[in-house]
This record gives sequence, C-alpha cells and structure tokens, in this order.
Amino acid sequence: MIITLARIDDRLIHGQVTTVWSKESHADRMIIVDEDVYHDEIRKTLLKQACPPGMKVNIVDAKKAVAVYNNPKYKDVKVFYLFTNPTEALKVIQRGIAIKILNIGGMQYREDRSQITKAISVNAQDIESFRQLNDLGVKLDIQTVKTDPHINLMEKLPAEG
Repeated sequence: MIITLARIDDRLIHGQVTTVWSKESHADRMIIVDEDVYHDEIRKTLLKQACPPGMKVNIVDAKKAVAVYNNPKYKDVKVFYLFTNPTEALKVIQRGIAIKILNIGGMQYREDRSQITKAISVNAQDIESFRQLNDLGVKLDIQTVKTDPHINLMEKLPAEG
C-alpha cells in the first residue's frame, strides 16, 4: 500500500477534503479509520455518498486497517488515510502502518478541549497521543488548508507537567 496522505480532520469528508486534499493526495482510495464511525451505519452511508468522484472510500476500524495494509493484494494501491483524532492514528502506526507525516487539519472545540490554533483543539488524550506519535518519529504537520504554512504541532502543545 502506498500512503500518499494521512490527515486528521474530525469533519472527515467535507468541502476542503473533497475539492483539495483528495486531489492533492493523488490517491485511488480513501480509508477512514475510526471505531465510532465504523459502527455507525448512517454515518458510513453519508460519508460514502460524500466521497470525491473517482475515489473509492472504505470506513474501517484500526484492526481492519492494519489487515488491509498488510494484504499483498493492495500493495500498489495509493491510499489517503483520514482520522478523526490522533489516538486512532496512533493505533494503526503502533500496529505497523508506516505513516511518516500526519497532516492535522481540524479538531473542533468542545468543552473538554483546549484550543491550540484557530482550527485545532485538544484534550488530555489527544495530547498524550500526539506526544507518542512524535516519539515514534511521526512528523506532525498542521496545515488546515493547502495554502496555509506548515506548522509543527509539537510547538503548539502545552508544556508537559
């Protein structure tokens, strides 16, 4: 499997993803890895309908994502991975999916989160997952829209302690 783009965007497939990021990825297939979405038939149906033209979409949990990644049948398939949060990305990377750069596009503000940029808010679990991803050597690149400058997410996280 050839990973052309891996992105965290909790809105998953929306205008920016459909019109810009999917084209930028040059991928054949979009794989959404999220335990909650995987078990939500209505949301899965809506996401499949929103998939960019000419691109296939699969919605899987981490276990299935790893199984497909390791299946030789898909070795030449170009893939755009999409996650809702860093914990889902961490699960697949810890299980062997070779994501070297993780684009962080959007994580909406909620009551349990602190805003670290205009488009990214994190909770304690997100911070811990980002730190583990960084420790694994994954480049954590904030870029909400393609024309934004690249920003190292680790510079935006609160200090440990």
